Amino acid sequence: MLESAFATFVFFTAFAGQFWRNLLGWWGFGAVVAVVLIGSVWLWVARRPRLSWRRTPKSSLFFLGIATLSLAWSHYPGGTALGLAILFITTIAALSLTLSLGWHGVLRAASSALKWVLSLSLLFELWVGVFVREPLLPNFPDFDPSAGDLPMAYFWSRAMLFDGGPIEGIVANRNLLGMAALIAAILFAALLASGGMRRAQGIGWLVVSGVVLVLTRSATVTLVGVLVLAAFGFAMWARRVGPDGRRVVYVSAAAAFAASVAIVALLWSTLLDLFGRSDDLTGRLDIWASVTDLAVERPLAGWGYIGYWQPWVEPFDGLAVRNGVEYLQAHNAWLDVWMQLGVVGLVAFASIVIGALWRSWFLAVDRPRDERGHAVGFSAIALVPLLVLVALIGQSLAESRLLIESGWILLIAIAWGTKQRQWSPEPLPAMPPTRSPRRWSRTEVSR
Repeated sequence: MLESAFATFVFFTAFAGQFWRNLLGWWGFGAVVAVVLIGSVWLWVARRPRLSWRRTPKSSLFFLGIATLSLAWSHYPGGTALGLAILFITTIAALSLTLSLGWHGVLRAASSALKWVLSLSLLFELWVGVFVREPLLPNFPDFDPSAGDLPMAYFWSRAMLFDGGPIEGIVANRNLLGMAALIAAILFAALLASGGMRRAQGIGWLVVSGVVLVLTRSATVTLVGVLVLAAFGFAMWARRVGPDGRRVVYVSAAAAFAASVAIVALLWSTLLDLFGRSDDLTGRLDIWASVTDLAVERPLAGWGYIGYWQPWVEPFDGLAVRNGVEYLQAHNAWLDVWMQLGVVGLVAFASIVIGALWRSWFLAVDRPRDERGHAVGFSAIALVPLLVLVALIGQSLAESRLLIESGWILLIAIAWGTKQRQWSPEPLPAMPPTRSPRRWSRTEVSR
């Protein structure tokens, strides 16, 4: 019970880190991070998960190694040291949960955390709309709240629930809240289809996810949702035709991708108008150009790892400012990695993502087998790593979230979880439908 509660707390913090920062300030957030680190070490020591070199995704160790070594050539060694501390704390939490509780434990903890994020976000926006009735600032702003007209990005909530959105929820960002709702919908749908949730409960939480997703009015998450639906469709098609008939699936997927690129190129202006975006993609093109210029100066090894940009560190101070708001990311995880760790780091990062995507695909489409080697029924749970990873990859093209907090924890969990499954003789256990929620045994959770 305590382990489950702690795992839920870790995922809640990963998805809603800004909630703690707005509520308690940076010192309070630091205390929360300390709890996450101490609890992760405690869970590891209590469970003592087995480690095997052949079951270890070496690409993640390579990336961590390159990031650590970048301290030697970093343009901002103090910033790199702080970034590395955050990176390793997040990685330790991800590995402790994944290796100690298994994929089912991770799935249940993440779904429970997202229930809290979504429900608290709706209640928070309702409270602001009914009682505050105006945009709400954080409890501990890192800017002068008495300054003139503040940019709306500075506010915790814009109090627009009764106007139909967009809402930011407790995470203070509609894109992040929309992404949380999309991932929640994936998890809830898988649990509902596999019998891990009551029918009424599962449908209810799917409705909540859909409502939050609509109210965020996030164009980024809408496009990511289309990618997830496409991945789901191709995965189900691959399941139906089996290994011998998948060539047509792969050819069709490649053709669909090429057609999508052509449509975007031909209808670029129309699509921008449809999603309410400016020609510069809300300032992203300027940010990408600035980051690319920096990356070209140090293309091989980069400027040094930093993770989320620190505004007091040069050259990030004033690098990406739009409408009075200083943005602390490249709004593209791949550009961010290239700028920070160069081509070497980009290769390592791509290896993590591609390896995890490769294993997630075959976990999703290959029929599992029992202890005797006999094929058994497909599990909806087996689709979760693929669909969540596709969502994260789609988000990584417009946000750098894949490098920090929920993005990094989910990436590491999927990379290591699928690698463990790749070498395991046991199939991913399906959850048979039940009329009431059944409790998983310790043996099942640890698989």
